[in-house]
Amino acid sequence: MSKPVLRRKTWYLKRRVPKRYAQVEPRPVIWDSLKTDSYSVAMQKSAGVWLSYIEGWEARLAGRDDDAGVKFRAAQQLAAIQGFQFLSMDKVEQAPLEEIMLRVEASRNANGAPDAAVASALLGAVEAPKLKLSGLVEHAETLAAHDNRFKNNEQMRLWRTPRQRAVNNLMSALGKDIAVASIGSTEARAWKKWWKARIAREGQSSETANKDFTYMNGMLGRFYEDLEHEDPPRPFAGISIRDRHAKPSQKLEVPVDWIVEKWFAPGALDGLNEEARDILLISIETGCRQNEIYNLPSSAICLNNPIPHLRIAHEASDDPDERREVKNLSSHREIPLVGVALAAAKRHPDGFPRYRNKSSYSASVNKYLRENGMLPVGVTIGGTRHSWESRMKRAGYQMDDRGELMGHSLKASRGRETYGDSMSLADRLLIAQEVMLSTPEHFI
Repeated sequence: MSKPVLRRKTWYLKRRVPKRYAQVEPRPVIWDSLKTDSYSVAMQKSAGVWLSYIEGWEARLAGRDDDAGVKFRAAQQLAAIQGFQFLSMDKVEQAPLEEIMLRVEASRNANGAPDAAVASALLGAVEAPKLKLSGLVEHAETLAAHDNRFKNNEQMRLWRTPRQRAVNNLMSALGKDIAVASIGSTEARAWKKWWKARIAREGQSSETANKDFTYMNGMLGRFYEDLEHEDPPRPFAGISIRDRHAKPSQKLEVPVDWIVEKWFAPGALDGLNEEARDILLISIETGCRQNEIYNLPSSAICLNNPIPHLRIAHEASDDPDERREVKNLSSHREIPLVGVALAAAKRHPDGFPRYRNKSSYSASVNKYLRENGMLPVGVTIGGTRHSWESRMKRAGYQMDDRGELMGHSLKASRGRETYGDSMSLADRLLIAQEVMLSTPEHFI
């Protein structure tokens, strides 16, 4: 590395411009004051100053690229190097006069002449990528491919649908399809106003509106991350609709006496097909989410183990139909099979192909039970998971133990890091056996 050069009492950076940057830097040699009379300080500062030149030249080179995305990223980088946030031209025009003048002054080179590349970046003359709102979901899906690599086709549909709904709602609120890069706080406020009117008119839930904002915020985050935006716009930061009268939503548990007296009664579940009936029975004694059960591959139903159990985990495969993503890393766990759950699993060692990678199970079973008077008002079969935790709670098990079996994050519940090994399968079995319901002979 070149050593600083002393001029009078000030140290300077003096370095020859590499040939690579000749087309974007007319000076053959860079002279730049390091603004210090200390040689050691000058040595420390020179590397950073030279690096800033390199970054600027690279950004200028990238700005000559024909790809709109590359040009846009280069403009953002040039603006950041000059200490400004990149703004589109219309946003620059709306900025205070003082800021506009600062941007104009910063766009001049060392000789005081305008630098076209820097001026374009600081004054927003670089065109943003043309991605429209209507194409945002497809674009976000491409960017999220790694995050979604375990999702099967049905899980991808469930990922895609609410995001597309959010996009459609935003376009309805704006009355047009617009460029994604042009979405700002004005559009966010207009959407919030549109949602408030719809809630008042149709009785929609504010929670539904807030989900829209969240999905859009996530897709915009991916969009700007892909552009390597130094300071990405966050038009939906703080945008939400609060309803102080809204009741917190929580699934009600299925009462234990209801399960024993109605579901375990001889012939009560005969109107269900065998797979639906046995998925329901497994949920009663495992506390698993329904899709954790009906998406199980045969390899995750471990009946030959000394302790028969289900293995809940991501499943990778080149075949989208064979993949499986569970809710989160905390949900990765082993669940012992006891009672009616063990008997049901033995009847289906290869899993449940009728419902695997589909979303029809819950609706059909809820409908059957409700039509036959076997569900309390306001309760769904998802309440079996809540019932199972309540049984553990009544048996005296602490929140940490219940959380591990339920697949909840102990770090989140404790509010601190967790230490030590997770609960053994044998210990999990002891808990499952203690809270197990009596097994009717007709289910064995």
